[in-house]
Formats: sequence, C-alpha cells, structure tokens
Amino acid sequence: MLNRRNFLTAAIGVAAAGTLAACAKEDGGSSTSSGGSKTITLGFSQVGSESGWRSANTDSVKSAAKEAGYNLKFSDAQQKQENQISAIRSYIAQKVDVIAFSPVVVTGWDAVLKEAKAAKIPVVLTDRSVETSDQSLYVTLVGSDFTDEGRRAARILEKVLTKAGHKGAVKIAQLEGTTGAAPAIERAKGFKEVMDADHADDWKIVVSQTGDFTRAGGKQVMAAFLQSNPDVNVLFAHNDDMAIGAIQSIEAAGKKPGKDILIVSIDGVKDGFVAMSEGKINAIVECNPLLGPQLMDVVKKVKNGESVERWIKTKEGDYMQDQAKAALPSRKY
Repeated sequence: MLNRRNFLTAAIGVAAAGTLAACAKEDGGSSTSSGGSKTITLGFSQVGSESGWRSANTDSVKSAAKEAGYNLKFSDAQQKQENQISAIRSYIAQKVDVIAFSPVVVTGWDAVLKEAKAAKIPVVLTDRSVETSDQSLYVTLVGSDFTDEGRRAARILEKVLTKAGHKGAVKIAQLEGTTGAAPAIERAKGFKEVMDADHADDWKIVVSQTGDFTRAGGKQVMAAFLQSNPDVNVLFAHNDDMAIGAIQSIEAAGKKPGKDILIVSIDGVKDGFVAMSEGKINAIVECNPLLGPQLMDVVKKVKNGESVERWIKTKEGDYMQDQAKAALPSRKY
C-alpha cells in the first residue's frame, strides 16, 4: 500500500485527469471570487447513488457548497473504489484547496492519501471512516458512529420485541451493507456486542448476507433468506432501502412484515418512515445524511489552518412505529 511520489506525480496526474470521466461521473464548478478573496475549491468524491440516504447526502453537500459560495468539483464513484482514487488524483492535479470523500470501503487508501499529503492538500472524510497506517493522512471525519448505531438497533429491537409480546427464540436475518464498507462492518459489530452481552441465550443471527445497501439487493437476498430459513422472525437491515426491498419478498412469501417478521433498520429516509407508518417496519435508528453544512464549516476551518476535532459526530434519534406518522411530515430526506 506504500506509494512514493515526487514532482513527476503532478505531470502524470494532469495527463490522467482527462480520462477520469470514463470511470466516474464528475461535475466541475467554475471558480469565482468575492470581495477580492480567493474562492475555496473543494473536490468531493461521493460513493454513488445506491440509496435514498445517499441521494439526500449528495443534495446536502451540493446545496451547502453553493450556499457557502465554494467552487465544488463533484464526482460520483458509482460504488467503485478505483473511481474514487482516480477522482482524488484528479483533484490533486487540479490543486484544489481541500479534498473530501465518503470512502466506498475501509482499506486501500494509503497510497493516494500520501499523494494528497505530499501536495499539501488536506483531506476530510465524510460519513465513513478509513483504516490507514498514518493517522495524519486525513484531518477529520464528519459523520455518524456506526458501531453505536448497531448498538442502538439492538436496544430498540428489545423494545420492539416487548411491544409485540414476543416469547421464545429470536431468529434474526441480517441484511448487511456493502462488503468492506465501514457502516456494514461497524453496524454489525455494535449489534453483536449487545446481542452477545445480553441475549446470548435467546437471540441468534441465523442468516446474514450483503444486500449492498440497495432495494434490489434487499429484495433478492431476503427472498433467498426465506427459502433457506423460513422460520426467521426478525430482520435487522443495515439501511432502510434494503428493508424496503425485503418487505416485497416477505409479502410475496405470504407473510406480514412488521408482524410475522419484526423489522428494525437504520437510516431514517422518508420512504422508511412511510413503511413504518404503514406498520411494515417496527423501528428505525436514524443516521443523518444532511452533513453538507457541517462539512462546509469544517472545510473553511481546515483551509484557514484552524484546529478541528478528530471526529465530528452528527446528532441523531431513534423512532418506534407509533412515532412514525407524527414525524413523517417533518422529515427532510
């Protein structure tokens, strides 16, 4: 994972930048100035558009950058790490002021982050974390505590089971997020922590597989789950979109989501709240995608050389089914 670069990197990066469009969708803004001061240019690489949460996150970043008057260079990685790496190298070649990205997976970033550090371009992580050999390769993370979201999902499942009057074994099907992605790893970890500590005798994850954070994935994998394990009575989905896809397969199998199979998911997108208001999802752990304003504030501070916290966490809540209808009209995503 080590990569040693010198001044030739810039020349190579410029030549490579022209090919970026072939592997990722990129929108470049025009540089403007106000009051004689140089406009901050932010290069942002997004994971993709795999879910309603991600779309809301993208909209938040774009609108916040516009509101702040930043020159935003945006790239959609289409859920491919190689596209993000290409985008980051393009931003380095373009000499942007700050690079921000939401990493597709946890590992494999050291080389390109070392290139950004060598170019003296600070890097800010959004939404997801990375594992690096050198913690100085990025300045801060703006995002949620995914491990705690997993713990919260387990705790709210306790409430769901009590409210449903469930007795006996809890047979859990788990729809995991994208393999290797921080939220998938950490949400599973947090949920299992609570399960192992307090429910080792009565809770069991009988089947677990990635649905890649998509509705189509959730639908397909849940259909397979029900064939191999027709007696599952709880679904823990790492995001609402997979839960919504799974609901289709549960109904196709002649079962009632929210009753025959209790469902807890994470995110809090509007469609998830609609499903909860219809009684099909029992509880949702919120993961707030509206990170744009926080990110722009951090970018400004970083650009100005100000110190920032290593991890800037977002504020979130948890919702039971009986709260859905009242909360739905105020949902912003």
